Amino acid sequence: MSANPLLHIKDAYYFEVPRAWYPSDRETREDFPPHYIRLDPDYQNWEADRQYDGLAKLGDLEGLPAKEALLSQYEAWRHEASNFAAPFDRFLEESSTQAWFQKQLCLGKYSRKLKDETDEQWSLRQGASEQLISEWRTVKAEAENLEAYSKTPGWSPEKIAQYNEELNGKIIIPQPFGKLRNNYEKESGFCISKFMILEVLVAAILIVVFKKLADRITHGRVPKGKLWNMFEAFLLFIRNDIARPAIGAHDADKFVPILWTMFMFILGCNLLGMLPWLGAPTGSFSVTLAMAAVTFGTGLWFGSKKFGFVGYWKNQVPHMELPTVIAIFIVPMLFLIEVLGLLIKHMVLGIRLLANMVAGHLVLLAIMGIAVSAGAAAAAGSDSSYWIPAVISVLGSAIFSCLELFVAFLQAYVFTFLSALFIGAAVHHH
Repeated sequence: MSANPLLHIKDAYYFEVPRAWYPSDRETREDFPPHYIRLDPDYQNWEADRQYDGLAKLGDLEGLPAKEALLSQYEAWRHEASNFAAPFDRFLEESSTQAWFQKQLCLGKYSRKLKDETDEQWSLRQGASEQLISEWRTVKAEAENLEAYSKTPGWSPEKIAQYNEELNGKIIIPQPFGKLRNNYEKESGFCISKFMILEVLVAAILIVVFKKLADRITHGRVPKGKLWNMFEAFLLFIRNDIARPAIGAHDADKFVPILWTMFMFILGCNLLGMLPWLGAPTGSFSVTLAMAAVTFGTGLWFGSKKFGFVGYWKNQVPHMELPTVIAIFIVPMLFLIEVLGLLIKHMVLGIRLLANMVAGHLVLLAIMGIAVSAGAAAAAGSDSSYWIPAVISVLGSAIFSCLELFVAFLQAYVFTFLSALFIGAAVHHH
């Protein structure tokens, strides 16, 4: 039902704190999060029984096996590692043993014409599947009913205690706009994850802090204090050492706000990874790819404003004095290469940030693993000098954590500098 959250590299739909700070003391089944109930074997068996009864009422569905045999197959399939806690509907739609069902509903490999089918047979099967799919969706919706399930006998005290033990220290994020499959995957709708909340938190802090700084500057007051002077130093550094060298003194200043925002936002997200129980949002590819998309969109927008939309794309090809006959072949080829390179370098921009942030956490995990292994060996009585690797691990973790702090600043700088280079290339002739 959950994966190992060590170092909080992976995004999740809960926050984790020490167990003593947030113990789970739920008393009844209905007190647990909905996805915990849906993942429980008792609920899944109850739901599977209702889905089977719903399928039995579909007159157009052929070849429905006996209930006991089909549910027995589902039980065996559900206990396979790759299908753990998967519901009955996924068994019917995904299992290789349920071709009879998938073929009639045109699912998976049966969603296209089969080799031994005629055009007429394929057309008939495709037409019949539309009605069956609609009816199957209705069956699933009616079978999944937590309110009806609440009227069945409740969970045993042992099961409630087991789930409480698992939920100790976990603050599940409410999901008003979506439905969770488990603590790490969404089932449908818009689900709010831990990294989303942390990103909003960083953005809110930046807005509050820099609004105060902007108010001071707007009213002609010189920023005083170490904090305000530090922020001003950051701004001057980004303007003088990133924007102007990469974009040019004439155009650079209008891009300073977005570059400054990028730098501070990425830095804030990186630094959150240094705090216990949070994790760095920049360790998620969706976050870093979105930041790279902002860079691409900025270059596309301002490049199109300067050269026109068509002119922007023409500008991707360096100007060359080529004979017409040669240019007919060379220019289209260069255009495809340059456009592909433009997309790849922005994607790599996001991957670079992700890889550097995750790599640091993985190295730190490996160092910490030395102490864990030494402790396990000592507990087994196979090694009495476990304290030596333990001390090395603790010192190594402390030193590497300091390096991680440096990396947080470095990667924010690298991302911002490369973004400035890409934007500069977009608004200047090649």
